[in-house]
Amino acid sequence: MALLEYKCPNCGGALGFDTSVQELACPYCKSVVNTETLRGLDDALEQNQEPESVDWGYTGGCWKEGEQDKMAVYSCKSCGGEIVGDETLGATSCPFCGNAVVMTSKFSGTLRPDLVLPFKLDKKAAVAALHKHYLGKRLLPKVFKDQNHLEEIKGVYVPFWLFDADAEARTEYSAAKVRVWSDSRYNYRKVSTYRVRREGGIGFDAIPVDGSKSIDDALMESVEPFRLGEAVPFQTAYLAGFFANKYDVDAEQSMARATERVANSAVAAFRETVTGYQTVTPIGANVRVTKGGVRYALLPVWLLSTRYEGENYLFAMNGQTGKLVGDMPLDKGLYRAWLLKMFGIPAAVLSILAQVIVSLLT
Repeated sequence: MALLEYKCPNCGGALGFDTSVQELACPYCKSVVNTETLRGLDDALEQNQEPESVDWGYTGGCWKEGEQDKMAVYSCKSCGGEIVGDETLGATSCPFCGNAVVMTSKFSGTLRPDLVLPFKLDKKAAVAALHKHYLGKRLLPKVFKDQNHLEEIKGVYVPFWLFDADAEARTEYSAAKVRVWSDSRYNYRKVSTYRVRREGGIGFDAIPVDGSKSIDDALMESVEPFRLGEAVPFQTAYLAGFFANKYDVDAEQSMARATERVANSAVAAFRETVTGYQTVTPIGANVRVTKGGVRYALLPVWLLSTRYEGENYLFAMNGQTGKLVGDMPLDKGLYRAWLLKMFGIPAAVLSILAQVIVSLLT
């Protein structure tokens, strides 16, 4: 899978071919870019054909005898999430949406994880991180901060596919250096423009992709990074006292997101090498993933769920690093008061100034 994109050197918008002028044109600032200026990427464009699917080389592992004997699957009828727990677990609730879940079957029908990243932080640390997250949120409803409103705090091993990949990239930028000086009569400003290109290879290890439909991908990516060097070979003992979500998005289905993350990371890494200019505008990028491998891992996440005014709010904390993310409600009364404070004071000042001006004129 290749990522190919041209951007406007003036505003950064995505360029498209305009049939009326037979050139690349920006739909936002109406700039026209002569295709000859992009000839430096012609060889990359010629190779921009759909390549063969990347063979990530994953075959999966098998469970050892007896490892699944004490494990059962609990299914949420609301969001469809499936979590793995001890077979003796009674009634519980879904860590993803807060609704009741029921045991459906013994744990089976999935691959044995290759790696597990053990939890480093406990439930108390998760609660403390949430209350720290509340600090400074002046528009947060006061009642929402009450610890008693937390309905669920669960440690969940979330399934991730870890992709290794090499990428070949070519990027091009429009850059400028600005020099300003003056003499006794004039001020001068000289702008020198440059065409900057970067080309090379870059390797990535263990790019994580969430393998569960029941957990929002953006939420899981927000709690990254995980220190994956601390991952250990999987053993069921690490699941004791926690839930483990079953993957329902397999490695093949996750390849597109993995390739996209690799391509975006490659472009970002090359951009960081373009320094010494006052302005740098990306013009085009071509990235190809050349090869890779994949492993199946369980990564630790604390999920904290609470309800407020009939809506469910879910927070996620990295069970290794303590990074916590999640959306919070807005106190509408405090928000209105804030707006009055922000815009009411300037209006009062203007009124006083107007009165002063009128008195001076009369």
